[in-house]
Amino acid sequence: MQFFTLYGFSPSGNCNKVQFVADYLKLDYKWVETDSIAGETRNENFLNKVNPAGQVPAVVFADGKKLAQSNAIVLYLAAESDLIPADDFERAQMLSWMFWEQYSHEPYLAVRRAKLKFKGKSEQDLDPSLLENGYAALELMERHLSGRNWLVGDEMSLADICLVAYSRFADEGGFDMSKFPGVCNWIDRVMTRLGR
Repeated sequence: MQFFTLYGFSPSGNCNKVQFVADYLKLDYKWVETDSIAGETRNENFLNKVNPAGQVPAVVFADGKKLAQSNAIVLYLAAESDLIPADDFERAQMLSWMFWEQYSHEPYLAVRRAKLKFKGKSEQDLDPSLLENGYAALELMERHLSGRNWLVGDEMSLADICLVAYSRFADEGGFDMSKFPGVCNWIDRVMTRLGR
């Protein structure tokens, strides 16, 4: 894997995913802190040279190629690594969890956290469905993780890394994690495996 520059915002779970994968695989990269809340992804330089969508994470490779969207980036970085199951069905299951994370998990856990922690909103300001849908996501994970160590198969995969990114911050979004001991144990297991 060639050297790349990773533009990311440290508090962002989506950016953390890419950093976790790059560090786990011992890839050669440079981190450039890019504060999306302060508007650093919206200046002309970033839009023209890094990501015209004005989002992080984004990577720029030594040959000039660019890639955005956290799950696309980690899939590319982890190609042919042990983070992607060799079995075709388990690989499809991993992708299923990754798609679910972006559609049914991150929009609730991450959005509530961002509004409460970074935008100074109160509970009364928030759409109640964020809490309801976030709890539904955590409950589904709790059931699935019963009797298993990882989301897919017998080893950690990209599914675990993508789901742990915001699950570990769920309490900052107002979610009572004491209700989810299986998820909490899994978070500890993933973070330990990642060396964090």
